[in-house]
Order: sequence, then C-alpha cells, then structure tokens
Amino acid sequence: MKLYKIKKSDIDKKGRGLYAAKDIKKGTRIIDYVGKIITKKQTEESQKFDNAKPIYLFNLNKKYDLDGDVSWNTARLINHSCSNNCDYNGTGLKLWVVAIKDIKKGEEITADYGFGYDEDYKQFPCKCKSKNCCGYIVRAESRWRINKKFSIGRQKTSK
Repeated sequence: MKLYKIKKSDIDKKGRGLYAAKDIKKGTRIIDYVGKIITKKQTEESQKFDNAKPIYLFNLNKKYDLDGDVSWNTARLINHSCSNNCDYNGTGLKLWVVAIKDIKKGEEITADYGFGYDEDYKQFPCKCKSKNCCGYIVRAESRWRINKKFSIGRQKTSK
C-alpha cells in the first residue's frame, strides 16, 4: 500500500498535494523524487528563459541537478510548509522524501523548499499559514532575516 494519496491541497488552494494514507513514523522513506538528470549549464539555460516556470530543481553535486518537473514525478506535488513534516535525502544521483516527524493519516505531506534569502524571495509568497511562517518560501535558517525586517517596519509605523 502506498503511504500517500493525492488530494486537493489545503495549502495550495488551486493545486493538489500529497496526504498520508496511513500513519507514517518519523524516519520513513515516503516517496522517491524522480526526474531528469541535467547539467548545471542546462539548469542555467532553462532559468534564463523561463522565470515563470515552477522550480523543481535539486542540486545533486558540482556537475548535475535533478529536474523534477516531469509528469511521472508524483513527489513534485508535495507543498512547502514552514512547519514541514518531511525533508529530502539522497545519495549519488538518487533523491527521496523522508518523514522528519510522525505524520498522522490524512495530514498533508509537506517539505521546506529551502530557498535562500539572497534569491528574490518576494516572488515566492508562502501560503502555509503555520505559526512560524514569515510570509515567503525561505529556508528555516534564513527566516529570521525577514522576520527582523518586518518587526523593524512594524516598530517604525507604530510610533
């Protein structure tokens, strides 16, 4: 039995997401993240011409990336959450999704997309509504920068 099912997402109201089909224990490998292995040069070329294209890229090593924007990659339906219950793991040219905490049956399977603060973070608004959400899809280690920026703005306007 698959550990997940595809349903309309609670996070991405226009799209779909993966949901736990049964209780999933922390450490469980849930699904492989598959796609096309492409060179860094191919990644640069694709980013140059199509900034509106969804990003399903993973850095595998110095030479190759994994482009998961393919119809046979069900894992691409996993939505971002600032309180994610999964993470990505891999070895060599293989990548998979693993539970980082226990997930209850019916709960949406989520990951931290891990975008850096230095990227144009404002073009990636977050819709997860978790209590530690900063409003943008930025990796956990960088969210404090945005929170600090917002709290300074609030202090100035509240005087």
